[in-house]
Amino acid sequence: MADDLQGGHWQKSSFSTDQGTCVEITSNLPGIIRVRDSKNPAGPVLRSTPIEWAAFLDGIKRDTLGP
Repeated sequence: MADDLQGGHWQKSSFSTDQGTCVEITSNLPGIIRVRDSKNPAGPVLRSTPIEWAAFLDGIKRDTLGP
């Protein structure tokens, strides 16, 4: 299934650096969170559900993601 990114409003991470180390997410399209490298906006896009994204963020905050 093709992923339609039209209408996505990309937002750069608040932890972005001036050297370009950053990611962007779009969460304004129903049912899916998309993540991409801001230095390569035409490159691959990771997809997750809002529940998966919340679990990922929780794992980062709790430092429980493992190696």
